[in-house]
Amino acid sequence: MAKADIGLIGLAVMGENLILNMESKGFTVACFNRTVSKVDNFINGRAKGKNIIGCHSIEELAANLEKPRKVMLMVKAGAAVDAFIDMLLPHLEDGDIIIDGGNSHFPDTMRRTEYVESKGKLYIGTGVSGGDEGALLGPSIMPGGSPPAWEHIGPIFQAVCAKTEDGEPCCDWVGENGAGHFVKMVHNGIEYGDMQMICETYQMMREGLGMTNQQMHECFTEWNKGELDSYLIEITRDILGYKDDDGNEVIDLILDTAGQKGTGKWTAIEALNLGQPLTLIGEAVFARCLSALKDERVKATKALKGPRATFRGDREKFLDDLRQALYASKIVSYAQGYQLMRAAAIEHNWNLNYGGIALMWRGGCIIRSVFLGKIKEAFVKKPKLENLLLDPFFKKAVRQAQRSWRRVVITAVKLGIPIPAISSALAFYDGYRHERLPANLLQAQRDYFGAHTYERVDKPRGEFFHTNWTGRGGTTAASTYVV
Repeated sequence: MAKADIGLIGLAVMGENLILNMESKGFTVACFNRTVSKVDNFINGRAKGKNIIGCHSIEELAANLEKPRKVMLMVKAGAAVDAFIDMLLPHLEDGDIIIDGGNSHFPDTMRRTEYVESKGKLYIGTGVSGGDEGALLGPSIMPGGSPPAWEHIGPIFQAVCAKTEDGEPCCDWVGENGAGHFVKMVHNGIEYGDMQMICETYQMMREGLGMTNQQMHECFTEWNKGELDSYLIEITRDILGYKDDDGNEVIDLILDTAGQKGTGKWTAIEALNLGQPLTLIGEAVFARCLSALKDERVKATKALKGPRATFRGDREKFLDDLRQALYASKIVSYAQGYQLMRAAAIEHNWNLNYGGIALMWRGGCIIRSVFLGKIKEAFVKKPKLENLLLDPFFKKAVRQAQRSWRRVVITAVKLGIPIPAISSALAFYDGYRHERLPANLLQAQRDYFGAHTYERVDKPRGEFFHTNWTGRGGTTAASTYVV
């Protein structure tokens, strides 16, 4: 019997769908699951009659693989990944490859890459985006880890991944050790931001403009034909138009408390670690946290009062303002995400291809949109672009949307409707375009109470000074630090 091109451990729906995707592209796949009954159920069910080998042990899996062996883990992030690595290593030879396709935190991937390489094997940590359907039909795949592994796994990944309209694969090598999972983490952070901004737009339509679900469905249908054309706008359109068998609009039956798996939180934490102002993604994470306080919010509704204002303007004109505000905020979200990747590349000595990352996100993944083509063009024209807002296309787009963006924020404040992500995006834009911010006063305050020192505008950068503000502090200063 022919040996398998690749093995996969973990037969939840993502794992099963990825195996079926690989097999449909001409690859023979061996599979294993810790609960071995799932292997038999899969082989006798969805995998019946296909070039898929069911295995009942790690040893059997390894024996059924072509060399260099390639084993992909589609298991829960965390301890399970480490456990399977240790189970696999005794059955592998030097040069064999372990691949983690789960949502692992990138520091874990860095640690695991070093560990597996110390045993003479190769390691890949890869982001896989697109959900169950993407795994089956073509996901976005973001691999990083041991560079020599790419030549062996690349042909498989690029065959099964999503393709752009031009046929380009939405998968390429990202970088060393944890780079693949870092880029997937940022992808998920941007996803948090996109979803929150769409939800804020929905609340403005529903509460501020009094629109029905059907009217909102029609509006999102139109928006999906323009510059906002994307997977998340598309599914929002479908959700708002969906009714169950009893004719109920399901969106109105769903409790308004949101969950999270942690990747958005990781993105916000890493932004703080690297001193990068990912304000929009941070607000998106906090918005989910606030939504979880449902019982408190129910009580607060009775105790805390806000404005009683109602919208009095031209609804159609304001809907266009909303569209432009959403578009401008989306630009800021991606600008912040790319800022974080740029800072991480410097910190970890990664050579990230920013245009290539945009291409990977063009298809298969949750944040896929036509918008990403413009990001790719921006980095092709200027690979060392400091910020997307400085690219001519995006600079013009934000300039054109700016008045609408400000009208939306003003209107939301007047109506008492929270739009934390959209308003924080505008605040970031205003802060980024200001040559002078009030941090000079902040540094004076820090120097006053803690002798933390400050730099001066009339002296070279890197020289630090302390003022004895009270006449009692003396000349001793604290050590300086860099944000």
